[in-house]
Amino acid sequence: MPNKIKVLVVDDSALVRQTLTEIISSDPELEVIGTAADPYFAARKMADETPDVITLDIEMPRMDGLTFLKKLMSQHPIPVVIISSITSRATEMGMRALEYGAVELITKPQVNTKSFLEESKIVICDAIKAAARTRIARRKFVNPPIVEPKYSADVVIPKPALATAPLTTTEKIISVGASTGGTEAIAQFLQAMPVDCPGIVIVQHMPEKFTTSFANRLNDICKITVKEAQNGDVVLPGQALIAPGNYHMLLKRSGARYYVEVQQGPLVNRHRPSVDVLFRSTARFAAQNAIGVIMTGMGDDGAKGLLEMREAGAYTIAQDEKSCVVYGMPREAVKLNAAVVSLPLSEIVGHIIQKLRNKTI
Repeated sequence: MPNKIKVLVVDDSALVRQTLTEIISSDPELEVIGTAADPYFAARKMADETPDVITLDIEMPRMDGLTFLKKLMSQHPIPVVIISSITSRATEMGMRALEYGAVELITKPQVNTKSFLEESKIVICDAIKAAARTRIARRKFVNPPIVEPKYSADVVIPKPALATAPLTTTEKIISVGASTGGTEAIAQFLQAMPVDCPGIVIVQHMPEKFTTSFANRLNDICKITVKEAQNGDVVLPGQALIAPGNYHMLLKRSGARYYVEVQQGPLVNRHRPSVDVLFRSTARFAAQNAIGVIMTGMGDDGAKGLLEMREAGAYTIAQDEKSCVVYGMPREAVKLNAAVVSLPLSEIVGHIIQKLRNKTI
């Protein structure tokens, strides 16, 4: 029998530590080797035995989880799953935790926490198993330089429309799905996109409220516009719409105009938003005008939807195994022959742009 995944639970709530211990220990592949009320106690535990995965709260006394995570990733990287309450401060810190190298983010309510965690048993155990499979590298953290904003004449008088044809027509749509490891993969993907790229619709498995911060962060670092989708938003060239946490996002079409529909509904493949929901709607309403991209993530959400896109005439791409944090969703898509091609993350945007310019998709 293979060795169990060793887990250290770090949370200032005794009830949460007890509940998480019971949940994790109930899975035959997982073992809790200790619990800690704060990072200082966690460091002492780790001196005796190194865990494979740490579950970490964000807001704790003496040292917050973000500071601990930063120290951990710069000195002794270990996969971390953030399990934290939803507050405005915790939401911002949770996004920073993903930037610092946390593998997954699970939110817990401030009330009825025990029952919520028990209901989320599968999600928690799956996240820990995914984290144990990730490749964690030591990180160097430097304070970013202060950059004064630099404006052009466009803020006073807009530049006239270019006479030359744009990269592609507004009829093309890029539909993207990702999960574990996807926040950084999507950031890299969108940062490489030119301002005249087709409209992009994205499902990233992420808790409610965190997608707002995620979209805002991407909007700050990308050439294109990035926003959290709202019901009825039109899909425009040079813009990416990210499905809000806890809501499915569907692509719809009215004449030549694409727009998104944001709605609730049951979990699909244990997720809301679901990649399969987005991809199926893309297959139905964009068909051969669509490009589908499935990225890093655990499970199989999006694999069947990507196949539906390919069967409808879309050009489909899977991120390759080497560049994935977790090669789960792309693997399942490849197994179904849903992807026309598998590519490293760093090559996907260039491949799409070249295909569009050559009018081969």
